[in-house]
This record gives sequence, C-alpha cells and structure tokens, in this order.
Amino acid sequence: MSQKKDYTPQEVIALCLTYMNSEHVAFVKQAYDLAEEAHRGQIRKSGEAYIMHPVQVAGILADLKMDPVTVATGFLHDVIEDTDYTYTDIAEIFTPEVADLVDGVTKLGKIKFKSKQEHQAENHRKMLLAMAQDVRVILVKLADRVHNMRTLKHHRPEKQRDIAKETLEIYAPLADRLGISRIKWELEDISLRYMNPQQYYRIVHLMNSRREDRERYIDDAKKAIVESVDELDIKANITGRPKHIYSIYKKMKQQKKQFNEIYDLLAIRIIVDSIKDCYGVLGAIHTRWKPMPGRFKDYIAMPKANMYQSLHTTVLGPNATPLEVQIRTYQMHEIAEYGVAAHWAYKEGITEKIDKDDLSEHISWFRDILELQNESSDASDFMDSIKQDIFKDKVYVFSPKGDVMELPSGSSTLDFAFHVHTEVGNKSMGAKVNGKIVPLNYKLKNGDIVEMLTSSNSFGPSRDWLNYVNTSKAKNKIKRFFKTQEKEQNVERGKEILEKQITEMGFSPKQILKKENISKVTDRFNYQNTEDLYASIGYGEVKVVTVANKLTEKERKLKEEKELQLDQNHPIEMKQKKEPEKMKIKHEGGVVIQGADNLLVRLSKCCNPVPGDDIVGYITRGRGVSIHRMDCPNVHASEDAENRLIEVEWESSGNDKSYNAELQVQGYDRSGLLNEILQVINSQTNQLSNVNGKIDNNKMAIIKVTIGIQNLSELERIVDKVKSIPDVYSVKRITS
Repeated sequence: MSQKKDYTPQEVIALCLTYMNSEHVAFVKQAYDLAEEAHRGQIRKSGEAYIMHPVQVAGILADLKMDPVTVATGFLHDVIEDTDYTYTDIAEIFTPEVADLVDGVTKLGKIKFKSKQEHQAENHRKMLLAMAQDVRVILVKLADRVHNMRTLKHHRPEKQRDIAKETLEIYAPLADRLGISRIKWELEDISLRYMNPQQYYRIVHLMNSRREDRERYIDDAKKAIVESVDELDIKANITGRPKHIYSIYKKMKQQKKQFNEIYDLLAIRIIVDSIKDCYGVLGAIHTRWKPMPGRFKDYIAMPKANMYQSLHTTVLGPNATPLEVQIRTYQMHEIAEYGVAAHWAYKEGITEKIDKDDLSEHISWFRDILELQNESSDASDFMDSIKQDIFKDKVYVFSPKGDVMELPSGSSTLDFAFHVHTEVGNKSMGAKVNGKIVPLNYKLKNGDIVEMLTSSNSFGPSRDWLNYVNTSKAKNKIKRFFKTQEKEQNVERGKEILEKQITEMGFSPKQILKKENISKVTDRFNYQNTEDLYASIGYGEVKVVTVANKLTEKERKLKEEKELQLDQNHPIEMKQKKEPEKMKIKHEGGVVIQGADNLLVRLSKCCNPVPGDDIVGYITRGRGVSIHRMDCPNVHASEDAENRLIEVEWESSGNDKSYNAELQVQGYDRSGLLNEILQVINSQTNQLSNVNGKIDNNKMAIIKVTIGIQNLSELERIVDKVKSIPDVYSVKRITS
C-alpha cells in the first residue's frame, strides 16, 4: 500500500482526479457528501469523527485505482448498517449496483444468533457469497479491514487478538487468493504484532541489527546483475525486496529454524519488458552464480491460481551467500501487486471490468464457494470447508489434456476426480499418475499428470473413500451419494414391503395407499412426507405391521362388520367371491413377453440380467429370444439390431429363481482381504459359485466372484456390504 496512512477527504478526491474523468469524480464526491451527513455526530473508539474511517477505506481503494462505483462504496459501506439510510435509499440516490455492493459488505447485526462464533461464521458466509456474485464486495471489505487493523491499538487486548486471528484466518488468505499481495503482507504483519508481539518485535530487532550488512550485500548483487543484463542489451529495473516479518516468522515456525538460518531474507526483484527478457535474465544469472537445487520455480509457464506470474530462483550469490531473485514483466508486477483489482482498475475514462464468466477462468474457486455453500449444513460448517479447501496451501497437477488443476495440498487422486466432476468421482475405479497405476489414496505432488480410470458399471463410492479424500468438496459429494442412494433404496424397499403386507392382509395397495389416507399416517408417526415414511420402513426404523394396521384400520373394521352381518344372515353360504386371475404369458426366467407365447426364451450369459434390471429382448436366428440388460454393448452390436429388439419385462409377482451376477472387487492387497470379502458375501447369500483373483504390480487386488441372487435389490445390498470393507476401493458388476 501507499506510505500515506491518513487521507483527508480532499486528498481522496484529488487521488481520484488523477485517473477519473470529472463526471465520475462528481459521482464519488456525492457519495462522500452523503456519508459525511449520515455519520455526522458518530465517534470511533479512537475519539475521531466516524467519517474518517470511510474516508480511509475510499482512499485505499482509490490508491488501487478502483472504478468509481467501488470507491463510492468505500465511502458508503457503513451507511446501511450504522445509519437510518436503507438499501432502497442508496439504490434511488445512486444505483442498484452501489446498493448491492454496500449491502454485500454490511454485517448481519440485526439477526440474533446462538453464539458469537455462529454470528461471526454467518457474517463471513454472507460476505463470501456476496463476493461470489461481485468480487468488488471483498475488495471493499479488505480495504475496510486494512484500516481497522491500522487502528487496532484503540481496542482492548483481548479484542485485538480476536480481530488479528480472524484477519489471519480469513482476510489475509482472501487477499492472497485474489493476488493482492500489498494488502496481504500488511494484514499479516499487523496481525502478528498483536497475536505474538514478542516474536514480532524480536524479528524486527534482528532485521534492523544487520540492515546495513544486508543493504551492502544487495547493492553488490545488483551491480553484478546490471553487468550481466547490460551484456544482453536488456532494459531492467532492479530493486532489493524486503522480506516481510510474518513470512519470516512463518518460515521459522514451520521449518523450526532460527533467524540466522533463514537464507532468503535477501531478495532482488528484476522487472523487464517481455517474457523473452525474463528467461534471458534468468540465463544470465544462472551463468554468473550457481543455482541452488530445487529452488527454481517457473510461475510464468504455470501461473498460480491468483494469476501471479514470475520466475523464482535462489542462487549462491556474492561470497557464496544464498540470494533469492524474482524476475517478471511490468504487467506481471502489476498483477502481483494488485491481483484481481487490476481487472477493475479504471483507466483512460472507462472501467476495464471483466465479466463474471471471464473472471471465473482466472478465479475458479468462486464456483467452489457456491458449491460448498450448497453442501454445508450451517455457516460454521461452510467456513470450515472454506478454510480447508480455499485457503489451504495448494498443489498444481495436470489433466491428460494438459489443463492445470489446483487442489489443496494433501489432496489424493480421488480429490482430483471429484474436482473434475461428481460423476467422474462416483465412477472411479483407479488412477494413473505420470502413466503409472496408483491407489486412489495416492497423494498428489506438484507437476503430476493425473488420469482417472472410470467404469459405467461401477456401483459408486465405497465408505472407505471418506478416508482417502482430503477436501470438504469430495467428502460432501461422497456423503451425498450414500445419503441419496440409501434413501432411494430404502424408499423403494419400504414401499415394496408395505404393499406386500397390505396384500397379505387381503386389501388392494392401490385402494389403501391413497394420498388422504397415507397423510393421516405420516402425521400420526411425525414424518414429513410419504417418502420419509417408506424410507423408515425400509430402514427397519418402524414396523411394517404397525403402519399397515394403521392404514387399514377403517377397512378392517368395515370388513369385520360386513362378515359379521353375512354370518348372521347366511351362516352356511360363503358369500365371498374371488376375482378371476388375469392371464399372463410367462416364460423361462421370469420374463413376460406381451402377446407372445410358446417362444424359446433364455437369459443372456454376456450380461446376466436379474430382476430389477432394465431389459430388452433380442430375436435370434433359430434360438428364440435372448434377454439382455439394456446397457449391454452386445445387444446393439449387429447392424439390424433395431429390427430385432422387442419389449419385455420381468413378471411383477416375483419368483424363487436364482440368477447369476458377476462382480469385480478392487482393493489394496493386505492379509485377510479375500477372506473378509468371502465372509461378507456368504453372510448375504449361500450361492457363491466362482472366485478368482490376482495382484497387480501396484499391490492392488482384483477379485472376481459369481453369486446367485433373486433380484437387483439383493445384489445392491451385497455390494453395499462389500464396499464397507476397509481397503476395498470399488465394486462393479461386469459382463463377460
């Protein structure tokens, strides 16, 4: 930021005049006039007039050369919260755009929360969601926080620490993700001063004690670099770069080093005209001094997610002392200092705004904020996910097509899969990293090329996957899969059980399960809707007999009265008449073909359909009709397939026939894995007919089993049990 700390209103307007036209300056001046009138008489904790705070916020934004709407919002950002002016007032006096920005910055002060932590989390949630709609919300909020941190001395010590902690956890990382390094550094240094003053002032003292030596060293290095660059006829701006206090503290803490062991306190920044010159200067420096292994980073070829670009190298400089060098163009330097704010910078009388879609290309994590909001149960859960997925250190990997993907450090191949798309994650069977097959819990490293192996026949995630993923995004998607899958299965199972029970009681499910009748039962058992009732029956949470008795209470009473009357009038004659059974054309295997009889019907061995599968009949030459699963690739292979396919269905009443299904189980090879899989299968069915398996070079066990089942529901139940076994990565149904 500018060295100027306290702006007067006139200085802010003068600063705007340096890059805005007169019409826009008048617009900003109008915002100041309203703010001054609205806040008149209000005093800050420092004792100064409250209006001085909005003036400083607007000044910081003007220093960033923000557009007129954003600077005006800086003046007005507390008006809705702290004065009698409303959103409607601001929208009418200025524009709805200004009102939206002010509202996005406004806290939720009028809402009651259970705790201070919940209130704070909800404020952060609202701010981040508003930012996802318009990034300028957070730019105003960051400017607001910068000035609040500069005046933090007026608060009591406990409050100082709370605000500093919040700044380090939320606002400094936000500034970093937005690429605004000048704000990030200031927020981090001031936060450290209040959170750990002893370490802060110790580092300041140690830096000052040897400042002259360091400056002399930097001067010597600069002279040597100038000589090398002049030989290449490259124009370069070479400056010494001071290391920020918090970054030194963080490195000492993380690497458990003393101050004198931090060798990159000495740094030089070189700014040139073109990318070609960047690499030319890099070659000259590496020719003069030996580069230190593992200390070169090319952020030009692979920019950071916040658009940062530079070449970083550390060399053994004069006197074999480590020297860090950054090389970038002037445009890269502007992005490094201002980040996303550079895209809103006002130049030559127009606002160079980029639209939301274009912005998303540079800051894809905006999309993740909205996704995490949808997946989170409350504001605290949302903020925990943000800190984990958005603010954590990053790892950069490549897709097979060469696209750069950014993930939190510690992410696995499964995190990568769910980052690409939910269905890629759900259908994952394995992964290749740099051409080699790796486990799904493989931790990704910078530069890895990741390819996910998927199968359309996969039954989806295993519960063990929750131990393999690191991001909240992936965890939420896996949990949602099980929640959705289990509810759907149990709703279907519960409805089936209830209909069967009602039929056994001698009633028609269609007549009993009418909307008005079932609503009384859901109310009686405190369920939100019919699906919840069915699901609870499927879970075994409520006994089906209890529900069926309640549903048929009225009909059973009427039936008993009718039977009693019949017995009294005609004690001998039987009055009950059975409905004639409808004729059904059934075939071998429990398959029904409408309007056809005496056909040879067989279940195809290639895909082994079972009741519950979507099926289709295929008329063969001389062998009758073969029944295939709808997704079987063989059924569509022949040229005249369309003329040979006929509609078929499973008989609705069910049967006791056993059907074969072949499963492939993949997991990490360990002692007892096969035994556990077989025990689980045998506990669910006594028809295990075939088992074979192998171990690949990556210690992955691939086990194939053939089992006998009665329907798809039974198969899915067995699959769920197998997937719950530790170290089982995937279970899928396979075709021959």
